[in-house]
Amino acid sequence: MHLATLVHQSRRRLAGRHGPGPESGPGHAWYLAPPGVTLEDVIAGVAPPPDPDGEPVTDAAPVLPYRPGTLHGIGLNYRDTIAEMGWETPAEPYLFPKLASSVIGPGEAVVFDPELTRRVDWETELAVVIGAEARHVPRARAMDHVFGYTVANDISARDLQDRDGQWLRGKGLDTFCPLGPVVVTADAVPDPHRLRVRTRVNGETVQDGTTADMVFRVPELIAHLSRFFTLRPGDVVLTGTPAGCGDFMRPPRALRDGDVLESEVEGIGRLVNPVRETAAGPEPEPRPGDRAAAARSGSGPAAARRPAVPQEAGGR
Repeated sequence: MHLATLVHQSRRRLAGRHGPGPESGPGHAWYLAPPGVTLEDVIAGVAPPPDPDGEPVTDAAPVLPYRPGTLHGIGLNYRDTIAEMGWETPAEPYLFPKLASSVIGPGEAVVFDPELTRRVDWETELAVVIGAEARHVPRARAMDHVFGYTVANDISARDLQDRDGQWLRGKGLDTFCPLGPVVVTADAVPDPHRLRVRTRVNGETVQDGTTADMVFRVPELIAHLSRFFTLRPGDVVLTGTPAGCGDFMRPPRALRDGDVLESEVEGIGRLVNPVRETAAGPEPEPRPGDRAAAARSGSGPAAARRPAVPQEAGGR
């Protein structure tokens, strides 16, 4: 089943559809869940999915399906990506956090401040939606904890990644995680490791890979993550991206104001997001004692004078 959140008569409503393809919008029939039922409710198992006998809708397009809890990013998980970068295959999944505040839905703008970053890159990914709590889950039972799948783009500020030596700012800026347009239940995706993954910028295909190229597959990722963290219903696992990111092109390429970004995973859906450049507000004035506290914590200017810590690579 394809599940979406629609704006119908000025209200957000959960809707479902059984169909052969992921495309949605005017002319594609959805059936509405009862008012007040959300996708979060269905994922958590406290409400049933929309019934085919529900009110039909054909004149509404999906918005952000739901607001995820924790987003777990996986880096360096496609063989063609690793080959493109000339690196070695990791011995275990490379984990990083993606902030929930970075999530936007279809049609919303990816916004960046050029004073903060000028190397804004794309990473279309298959996103796994967790449906049952997972802690110390063996690989053989990991798929029992999957509710379904959606599309994500792990937008990345490569200059911040390189500068920081870790990925929190570079991956976590506001609007840097388009997600949607639908969530497809696991039973409607026979094999998540046989899906085409594509990115287009202004209609030009820049990424065209397949989930068959993953180093660590979905069961391995869930089992590995659950050794360290409790995965809860609604959490999302971003499974990595294939070759073709702009920062690794020659010459490098970055998203610019006015670009249109399309993120597509076969059988799941296609996200379309405009890209906008904006200026951030002024930095807040430091409060009394802030400078001393920063010096004690190692986060102020004194820390900047210390020898640099070896940086993580600014890749995917």
